[in-house]
Amino acid sequence: MLFPVRRPRRLRIDSRLRNMVKEFTVEPRQLIYPLFVSESIKKPDEIKSMPGQMHWPVSQIDKPVKDAMKKGVTAFLLFGIPSKKDPHGDSGCGENSVVCKAIKQIKKKCPEAYIITDVCLCEYTSHGHCGFIDKNGNVENDVSCAQLAKMALSHVKAGADMVAPSDMMDGRISAIREILDDNGFENIPIMSYSVKYASSFYGPFREAADSAPGKGDRKGYQMDFCNSRDAMIELESDFEEGADILMVKPGLPYLDILKTASENYPCPIATYHVSGEYSMIKAAAQKGWIDEKKIVLESLIAMRRAGADLIITYFAPQAAEWLKEAL
Repeated sequence: MLFPVRRPRRLRIDSRLRNMVKEFTVEPRQLIYPLFVSESIKKPDEIKSMPGQMHWPVSQIDKPVKDAMKKGVTAFLLFGIPSKKDPHGDSGCGENSVVCKAIKQIKKKCPEAYIITDVCLCEYTSHGHCGFIDKNGNVENDVSCAQLAKMALSHVKAGADMVAPSDMMDGRISAIREILDDNGFENIPIMSYSVKYASSFYGPFREAADSAPGKGDRKGYQMDFCNSRDAMIELESDFEEGADILMVKPGLPYLDILKTASENYPCPIATYHVSGEYSMIKAAAQKGWIDEKKIVLESLIAMRRAGADLIITYFAPQAAEWLKEAL
């Protein structure tokens, strides 16, 4: 008996229905815009390796915040560049630090802005590492955690809505949670850089934050990108210590890790569309090799599809505008 050849069924989906049935979307409320605030400048200065991104003086840090908020972005991640550095990063840990000044400036001008602060010592230490260094060049984990907790507390006292430790020291989540709770800030959330790989995609950021290590590298405390199982250990540790949001960094090269995190933890999951990803897209777009808008939106959807609830991206204001149009 001969059976009729079955023809492929035509899906009757027009553009309106296509928008209605999308499985994954991106909204401006899910984007976090990183900003660099410098203590040493009086006017905005473009970051050479990150076209369109600026170093902002404290007195003008509210300007990019206002602009992004008009486009629907409400959350911002602050990185500070101090005028002076020292071996222990003390300039980043007091109430007069560059980040604390920036928080107050933003809250004065844009009280509705949701301010997240980077908690790490690399921008403030003269050696460029994320923790204290002993005489043999090794990172001193426990004393570093105490300094990081002190920094987090100063940010929250200045008005930060969330702190984001990016250092990868063991035990720093519990140290920060304890000092915040002891000082009456039990409701301040912690977004932990839980899975942070020792990645070459951070190159432009190290220029932007003036945070490249003077000697050695960060492979001793950041993760080996050849491994995936270690990620579960780091995620579990930070979750148990009190992290409210877990992060995977970088973004696109680690979608498998992002997916694993989203499937195994009940808390929100964030990812960081990092500087190298941003700069590569910008460079190729400037050459006319790619469509910047389409590539950015496709990248954001890929991260959402892998499980990201929040995406930190330098494209946030641009993407918010593009998202007003249909994909």
